[in-house]
Amino acid sequence: MSIRVLPDVLISQIAAGEVVERPAAALKEILENSLDAGATEIQIELEQGGVKRIRVSDNGCGIPRDELALALTRHATSKIASLADLEQVASLGFRGEALASIAAIARVQLTSRFDHNGADSRSVDSTRSDSTSAGHAWALQVDGGQLGEPAPAARGAGTTLDIQDLFFNTPARRKFLKTEATEYAHCAEAVRRQALSHPDTTFVLSHNGRVQLRFPAATAAARVRQVLGDAFESNTVAVDAAAGGLRVSGWVIRPGAATASRDSQHVFVNGRYVRDKLIVHALREAYRDVLHHQLNPAYCLFISLPPDGVDVNVHPAKTEIRFRDSRGVHQFLFHAVERLLAAPAAADSTEAASAQADSQASASFAAMPWQTTTPWQTVMPLQVNEAMAFYAPLAAHQSNGAPLAEGSGFGGQDSGGVVAPAAQPETGRGDAPPLGYAIAQLHGVYVLAQNTQGLVLVDMHAAHERVVYEKLKAALDARAVPAQTLLIPVALTVDARDVAEISPHLEGLRGIGFEVSITSPTSVAVRSVPWLLKNADPVELTRAVLHEVAEFGVVRLLADRRNELLATLACHGAVRANRHLTLPEMNALLREMEATERAGQCNHGRPTWFQISLRELDAMFMRGR
Repeated sequence: MSIRVLPDVLISQIAAGEVVERPAAALKEILENSLDAGATEIQIELEQGGVKRIRVSDNGCGIPRDELALALTRHATSKIASLADLEQVASLGFRGEALASIAAIARVQLTSRFDHNGADSRSVDSTRSDSTSAGHAWALQVDGGQLGEPAPAARGAGTTLDIQDLFFNTPARRKFLKTEATEYAHCAEAVRRQALSHPDTTFVLSHNGRVQLRFPAATAAARVRQVLGDAFESNTVAVDAAAGGLRVSGWVIRPGAATASRDSQHVFVNGRYVRDKLIVHALREAYRDVLHHQLNPAYCLFISLPPDGVDVNVHPAKTEIRFRDSRGVHQFLFHAVERLLAAPAAADSTEAASAQADSQASASFAAMPWQTTTPWQTVMPLQVNEAMAFYAPLAAHQSNGAPLAEGSGFGGQDSGGVVAPAAQPETGRGDAPPLGYAIAQLHGVYVLAQNTQGLVLVDMHAAHERVVYEKLKAALDARAVPAQTLLIPVALTVDARDVAEISPHLEGLRGIGFEVSITSPTSVAVRSVPWLLKNADPVELTRAVLHEVAEFGVVRLLADRRNELLATLACHGAVRANRHLTLPEMNALLREMEATERAGQCNHGRPTWFQISLRELDAMFMRGR
């Protein structure tokens, strides 16, 4: 075949393959046009999942009669006029392809009444100062790309786009569509996304003559409740952070409420719903320390930045974007969410404390590098003995009245040897610390504590693991990992290859608290371990570290795999199950949790404590019925 220029209708049909892959894609483009036109009320009617019919009516500024045909012509738009406009586009639509693509593969009627004075501040067409409001509406028919002539019609100010028989002249594409229920579900999701990003606009969705969704104009928080439900709202934490011209606001799920589903992940950039790998990665990294690997975070976030800082002209569907400063955006999002999730356990125990922590975090995000402290957080979490002395210094006695000797805390095998407060000082209900005072240990695994709200259940190993982990991170960041010299060095027989691998890294190991010397081609001697892990089994602890060093090297361990290494060390250093704790030791653990970031989850993302309120307990026993 010789080279030829394709007909305009065929060109539009080819373009429709990228822009309109299913009814939901067509609906998205139409909704974006309505929102760009300043609509505050949008009515959507679907038949057979949108395949038979999509009808969208809005109260936007409308389209003048002499521009109706242009609106259905490829690369015709009122939203940009030059490359400079494209590089800082602020509207949702701008390519001038969507309506022409839809008109090429469906039977379309465009009815509109232009009202310049009725357009609100969001209308991109409000710049048409030379246009006047129309006395009545005009309608234009299009059948598979063949334009008719405008005819008078009746409707108020705004636009109605009636699309019937989608893909009627491209049967191959129609065969790829799913069931009616599936196509409707995609259309409904498109409406929900637009509703989330434009809470001041009313959306009503009908399917086969029945109203399915109704979202009245509301505040952003109320709209999230309307669209995502009360469960999402009650299990999320508000985010509001800014740095320079970059800002993020919205809601992120509490780690304890995360699920395996990815359905509730919504991100909007300058009001546009996007799917961006950089954003997803930043948020996943923010949850890495607090989320179990089988779970996924849920969030609804709104990111705003100057239009010239993001390229939205990447794909015809406009859901893919590129940031000019991708690293800066990644770090901003990571730190904003990570610091919010890092609130100590005390900040989660009451609504007031949580709100205060959120407020302080938001204020601190504006100044890089987003460092913040909360009322229950210290630069280095309190040591066990210090925690005991700090929270209840008055009655350091055993249950038999004899004072306890100062010692190493609850990490070792000896159940005594600490300066301890009384188990539960006589105080008013409002004076108890957030996680309360310990009252018992259950099966050597769980700590039971009483606070002002009711009963607190703590997994002692998981909680102590997080405490040790955060201390190790803080010490390593400060390049001050104190070492505990062993009274008798521990000899280990190891594989010759491991000895060869670790020999260049002995100085690096000393930097993280391990002093190891090679005594033979198949043996090493451990002379010191990190002070925080002094009560762990030195043999198992050292074997774990040597295995990591042999596989990855110290440099990579302290860079790429830093947290994985510290998590392994913390697991070895944490108090074990079936270890008997005294009440003072249990109280010390609770105090440390209150002073430790991310204490609500262990290093593997599992919860460390639960609150059971008095109301829940009363309901269990049917009290008051």
